[in-house]
This record gives sequence, C-alpha cells and structure tokens, in this order.
Amino acid sequence: MSITVNIYYTGKDNSAVEFAREMEQSGTAELIRKEKGNRRYEYFLPMQDPRTVLLIDSWEDQASIDAHHASPMMKTIAQLREKYDLHMRVEKYVPAPEEKQDREFIRE
Repeated sequence: MSITVNIYYTGKDNSAVEFAREMEQSGTAELIRKEKGNRRYEYFLPMQDPRTVLLIDSWEDQASIDAHHASPMMKTIAQLREKYDLHMRVEKYVPAPEEKQDREFIRE
C-alpha cells in the first residue's frame, strides 16, 4: 500500500515557486527522495493558479511518512515555508482498487 499526499503551497507573488526552486537547488528535495519509503517527491505548477505550487509526495506507508516528519529535513522545510510566508492545503490519498471500466479510458 502506498500513501500519496498532495500539498498545495500558496503565497504572495512568486513565493511558492521560489520556495520549490530553493528546495530543489539546495538539494533538500533530493535528500527527501532518497529517504527510505519515499516513492515520489515532485513539484508542479497549476496552470489556473500561478501563485500555487503542488507537491506530490508519495510514500510506501504511514511509518515512512512518520519517519520523514521526524527527520532533520522537516526543520529545513519549516524554515523555508516561514521564509516564503507560505500557506498550505493538504490532501491525503490511499489508492483504491483499480476498476476494470477505468482501464478503457487510459491510454498508455
């Protein structure tokens, strides 16, 4: 089972993009990707909201998320969130079993 967390970072002007850029350029994002249990850690820009950055963060299980939250990187992330004065909206998903009828709409 995997758990995916979508985090929408929003700030003034371009601050959310600057935050994501600093996470990448500082190597913090790459360190998170190397953490045990991390399956995905990627930033995206929603076309309809240029002040928001979407982080898709996927983990093997809740224990992996808990270990990440206890890691030193969380202090770095919290400092950067504060630096860029970001607000967050969070969605958490556990995959549902795939339905056969869903496959007909997926082009691979």
